[in-house]
Amino acid sequence: MKLLCKKDLLLQYINIVNKAVSNRTTLPILECILLTADERGFILTGNDLELGIKTASIEANILEQGEIAIEARIFNDIIRRLNGEEVTISTNEKNAVTILCGSSEFTIMGQSGEDFPALPEVEQNQAYTLKQNDLRNMIRQTIFSIAQDNAKPVLTGELFEFNSDFFNIVSVDGYRISYRKNVLMNSYDQTNVIVPGKTLSELNKILSQEEEDLVSVYVTDKHILFDLGTAIMVSRLIDGDFIRYEQSFSEDYKTEILIDKSEMIQSLERASLVSRDNRKTPVRFKIKTKNLEITAKSDMGTAYEEISAEIEGEEISIAFNPRYFIEALRSIDEEKVKIHFTASLSPCTILPVEGDSFKYLILPLRM
Repeated sequence: MKLLCKKDLLLQYINIVNKAVSNRTTLPILECILLTADERGFILTGNDLELGIKTASIEANILEQGEIAIEARIFNDIIRRLNGEEVTISTNEKNAVTILCGSSEFTIMGQSGEDFPALPEVEQNQAYTLKQNDLRNMIRQTIFSIAQDNAKPVLTGELFEFNSDFFNIVSVDGYRISYRKNVLMNSYDQTNVIVPGKTLSELNKILSQEEEDLVSVYVTDKHILFDLGTAIMVSRLIDGDFIRYEQSFSEDYKTEILIDKSEMIQSLERASLVSRDNRKTPVRFKIKTKNLEITAKSDMGTAYEEISAEIEGEEISIAFNPRYFIEALRSIDEEKVKIHFTASLSPCTILPVEGDSFKYLILPLRM
């Protein structure tokens, strides 16, 4: 193999496929990036057997076709530190890789491309399409409430619901539920899958923020494929049944408050200064007729303040882990939110002032 490629362009694509390179493995080949130069063009691939990323064809002048697997860390470090603008990469029959750029020349050992595991085949017949920035925001607005332990594997991922013209993402960790809804650009049969949190975390790092960029999503029984145009990402799905989260959201409530989101976040952050251990010393809400009192008490001291709010319904006292509230509110882009309360030991629900694009359920703590 021999090719010439712009250094900055190559580095951009290395950073993409690095998201699927394994850091902890007994198989050295999984610590590599596969470089392929053939009639399709110049392509990079990373694959840790759970998650795989393959780039689109990278602009390059291919002089000789071939493929080689190169240890990702050293390859990335070399390319990043080169002092020229154009990189020449060539290999020989012993899998030695020579990298030339400016005044620098490196020769490192690679591995046969034949040993690199192929990405799973995913049929691309039915594409669910939406804006990349919309998917990026939906993941950002829900991923914080996936479960962090493996006691219930299905909760370590997020539920993707493709439902007619709408697309929902749901995460649950046993203490809260995060739900986001968006419009699809096409309509197909209903499909529900559970996507690993790690996959979504890495996907979010490479999704575009440009309004015109789209992502097409393809689903099979075992895998999900995201086609970003510049690259495809293929991930295993989590097998199992997601909890019936809809039953947790109730239309009934006894108290509704309309409140400024930023003001509430700042108040909760201040109360958290004395709360420290959020599970043992929760922050308390006392909802009155015209305002919301927020208090915290611990061995460190006490905190108290009032927030103005539009309140309808009964007065209520209730306590929460402030981090759960802060994370939910930070994920919301609107300036004001509605919050529904039922009783001191019943969950509350955070909702948009208008529409149904999101809802967050948070369980209270005993006072």
